[in-house]
Amino acid sequence: MPDINLHRKHQLGLPAARKVALQWAEKAEEKFDMDCTYEEGEDQDTLYFTRAGIKGTLDVFPDALDFHAELGFLVGAFKDRIEAELIEQLDKMLAPAAARKRKVAAKK
Repeated sequence: MPDINLHRKHQLGLPAARKVALQWAEKAEEKFDMDCTYEEGEDQDTLYFTRAGIKGTLDVFPDALDFHAELGFLVGAFKDRIEAELIEQLDKMLAPAAARKRKVAAKK
């Protein structure tokens, strides 16, 4: 089975990264009919997602997001397209969160 593994570094801290992950889950549920379950931890959170042909996790750390997905045979044919879209989504979601965090720090 084809897999997608993405690692995105950030400097958001866990609370802000958690918000990004929850936004991604909401979009995945709406747009792709994913079933998402979110587990908060002290040092790390994990978002579990699944639907026909795909299952995986988004591990949320204070300084990184790790995305892991196993693609079924039919969905695997679209691996490159799915991976490119995920990279674009995560980068777009992390950029505004990082900008908001910089603005808050500058006001202090």
